[in-house]
Amino acid sequence: MLQEIRIQNLGVIDDAVLDLHPGLNVVSGETGAGKTMVVSGLGLLLGARADAGLVRAGARSAAVEGVVDLPADHPAAARAAEAGADTDDGLVLLRTVSAEGRSRAHVGGRTAPVGVLAEIGEHLVAVHGQADQWRLRQSDQHRALLDQYAGEPVAAALSRYQELFDEHDRVRRELAELTEAARDRAREVEILQVGLEQIEALDPQPGEDAELRVEDERLSHAEGLRTGAETARALLAGAEEEYAAEPAPSVIGAIADARSAVSGLLEHDPALRELDRRLAELGYLAADLGADLSSYVTDIELDPARLAWVQQRRADLSGLMRKYGDSVDEVLEWGRSAAARLDVLLNAEDTLAELGARLQTVRAELGEAAAALTQTRRDAATGLATAVTGELAHLAMGKAVVEVAVTDRPAEEGLVVPGREQPVRFGRHGVDDVEIMLAANPGAPARSVAKAASGGELSRVMLALEVVTGARGSGEVPTFVFDEVDAGVGGRAALDIGARLAALAQHAQVIVVTHLAQVAAFADRHLVVTKSSDGHVTSSGVVQVDDDERLRELARMMAGVDTDSAMEHARELLAQAGERREATARA
Repeated sequence: MLQEIRIQNLGVIDDAVLDLHPGLNVVSGETGAGKTMVVSGLGLLLGARADAGLVRAGARSAAVEGVVDLPADHPAAARAAEAGADTDDGLVLLRTVSAEGRSRAHVGGRTAPVGVLAEIGEHLVAVHGQADQWRLRQSDQHRALLDQYAGEPVAAALSRYQELFDEHDRVRRELAELTEAARDRAREVEILQVGLEQIEALDPQPGEDAELRVEDERLSHAEGLRTGAETARALLAGAEEEYAAEPAPSVIGAIADARSAVSGLLEHDPALRELDRRLAELGYLAADLGADLSSYVTDIELDPARLAWVQQRRADLSGLMRKYGDSVDEVLEWGRSAAARLDVLLNAEDTLAELGARLQTVRAELGEAAAALTQTRRDAATGLATAVTGELAHLAMGKAVVEVAVTDRPAEEGLVVPGREQPVRFGRHGVDDVEIMLAANPGAPARSVAKAASGGELSRVMLALEVVTGARGSGEVPTFVFDEVDAGVGGRAALDIGARLAALAQHAQVIVVTHLAQVAAFADRHLVVTKSSDGHVTSSGVVQVDDDERLRELARMMAGVDTDSAMEHARELLAQAGERREATARA
């Protein structure tokens, strides 16, 4: 519920605070005092379009601030939390409009786009005025109102229908994609098959490209490698007889000579003995290295045939890698992925057949679910029409009759629904067109309520709808605002309107702007917009009236003066309103 609204520099309102009751709040005041600015301010707070003309003359900006009390799981609280709002001590909304027309919004202490205010407002407040009957001017909202009234039966039928609708849409899209991609699929199959055949023909092994690169280097430089290794061996171990006519100095021989030079002196110095040990180790290492070089020379082959094969193999593998990866391992990975994709594509025809059969099954089930949803709506439509017609009898529209029509939407190609003579158009909310229709006078044909009712009648029809749906505990928002719902009525009819507003206020917070004392008498809290003038500038504020002050305001609303007789009439009106409220509660 809205706990408090503060309005500053908006129209004629200088600075006003509305402390709101959770039940029925009535706003009254003299003509021109600025009652409509209360509704305009609330509209700004809920994301309405800003107008610099609303800023009070001489002021730099106008501001509207609201404090909202919400449970943590309410959709409005969740949306505010998404915007980063702090809601620990209630949700605070703020909207400012500069004299130049610039607008800013704050949600829970955080700057936010004005659109966020509008999204939050959709979950908080329903505003009903002669210019705000959008729910009755949009056909899809007629369906929403009927579904809201119907409650769980329609909700269950709609849930089942939407589950099938979503599956139907998914299967249909998959089928269309497969069908439309048939030519591309054939081309992709051919490409994959060629690639897999090329890989299979060469049969590359993991890491083979790296191994062949090493072997190619060795075979290509075999002569040089052999000569270099033999030279190194000869320098290390000395030339062998078949390679040299005379022995050449060698590292191994030099080490042996070094050891001989110190062998007779070892007993005289431990340090020299350590050096001799190291010379011995060096000799062993040199001998081992010489043997390894000799073995390397023996293993080096001059094999032109093997070299040619290796180079051809590398060229063949390079051809694969140019197409399918930067290495043999990547080529093999492409082959595995291609094989899996090819399997999917080759089985596409089977998949098409399966999807086609599934689509027909789901479509039939969807038609049956649509028929069940339509029947549930038609059952609820009768009850809604009867209930709203009964409410209108209490709202100065006793001769009006409401009908709720649930009709098909025929189509040349659409959904086949059992019991329908031809296919119908269907969407996510079913196959039905729902229209609330009004016959305002006996004998008059029923027409769409948006066309058949005047502005004031639209407000009363909306009030009747809200009372009916609210009484069933299915209201979507916690606060309702009515502006001039009592336009064109008076007397007992005005009392009826007040009683119905009070009935709605048993289930939700209601704010109503009125000029009728018969409506104001039902208020749980009566707020008066007061006007003052210093002869040059007129300003308005809002005060709460109780007891004698409330009687004076009711007297003014009835007679224009607060004489003793007018005050007595106000007392009688309050008593009568109390009796009507009790009678309504008992009913």
